[in-house]
Amino acid sequence: MPAKKVGFVSLGCPKALVDSERILTQLRAEGYAISPSYTDADLVVVNTCGFIDSAVAESLDAIGEALAENGKVIVTGCLGAKSDIVKQTHPKVLAVTGPHATDEVMRAVHKHLPHKHNPHIDLVPPQGIKLTPKHYAYLKIAEGCNHRCTFCIIPSMRGDLVSRPIGDVMQEAENLVKAGVKELLVISQDTSAYGVDIKYRTGFWGGKPIKTRMTALAQALGELGVWVRLHYVYPYPNVDEVIPLMAEGKILPYLDAPFQHASPRILKLMKRPANSENTLARIKAWRAICPELTIRSTFIAGFPGETEAEFEELLAFLEEAQLDRVGCFAYSPVEGATANALPDPVPEEVREERQARFMQAQEKISKARLKKKIGQTLTVLIDSNDGKKAVARSYADAPEIDGSVFISKPGDIKPGDFVQVEITRADAHDLYSKIV
Repeated sequence: MPAKKVGFVSLGCPKALVDSERILTQLRAEGYAISPSYTDADLVVVNTCGFIDSAVAESLDAIGEALAENGKVIVTGCLGAKSDIVKQTHPKVLAVTGPHATDEVMRAVHKHLPHKHNPHIDLVPPQGIKLTPKHYAYLKIAEGCNHRCTFCIIPSMRGDLVSRPIGDVMQEAENLVKAGVKELLVISQDTSAYGVDIKYRTGFWGGKPIKTRMTALAQALGELGVWVRLHYVYPYPNVDEVIPLMAEGKILPYLDAPFQHASPRILKLMKRPANSENTLARIKAWRAICPELTIRSTFIAGFPGETEAEFEELLAFLEEAQLDRVGCFAYSPVEGATANALPDPVPEEVREERQARFMQAQEKISKARLKKKIGQTLTVLIDSNDGKKAVARSYADAPEIDGSVFISKPGDIKPGDFVQVEITRADAHDLYSKIV
């Protein structure tokens, strides 16, 4: 009997992408084939995002397209946590599950597309099925979040923090490196809090004890000989512990820390953790230890109650902090977020205008910081090469969200290669270079 074929649509953030990889790995382990098209699939799984209104709309559109093209659809992911919305919009879906729900998805697949497992041919590689290029992979270390930020509905969809056993995390990391991965991108909802829920329990890796803690994990990953990049790191005091590891070259000098705002009053309204911290002082201290540190962050403009003076305070923070990579979102009143009930909502046109002003200010900062790299020699990781131009990334560039390093006359370098380049030109987002 030919293998039953499952189509797959994956939307949303890297954490959702890892959920997709786990489902695909289980499908292949059980003998299902993965179809690249709707028409060739016996059934389609759509992994959705439901964080903001535009993501909800995109997910509902994707479900509708899958139903129109195939007719048999299982829905999972963050929007699946709001099953009533999915079922009201698309009553013909076969099943709806929430996020990180591999077992529930597989039960639905078994019900609607039963397939007899053949242990002799149904094999998957040790690293599982990956949706990223072969040379980098996301390493999810925890699910959920203990915080209740007023603009966020993630905990209602993904639950409280649940840290993965550190031995399991390290085994997955080892398998990925053995399979040729050159860069591990550590992700969770709150990487700084790794292990808090299990009181930093001691686990084992390679026969040695190791605490379930961000610093211990970073130290262990640093022994694997690949790039290690930390994402979603809340600026708690324990973050100070990983900066020396960056200065020593154990992990990449790159920190993705979502600050969200600079006004203490707005941060308090947001119920942000570490809202009382002197973030500017922390940034200066980090850079004193590791001068080459790249800091990436995200912010919200037009949060309910934000005054023009508080927005100007945010712009002043931006100028003082001189962050390397920054994203800014105009506040979106996501259904279910408690911030929607706060007084003095900012009109939509003002939110959009402030977001645009913020990004204009950051563009000048980014352009000036990248210009300083002209003439430097950097090690870059190749993502693609068409023979005329190669696209690469330096330690300062995470895939998909940051800039790129473009290489002229690249020769025969391949994706996954590390090469030395000299930076010859820069703009507000990207660098241009030649091979040394």
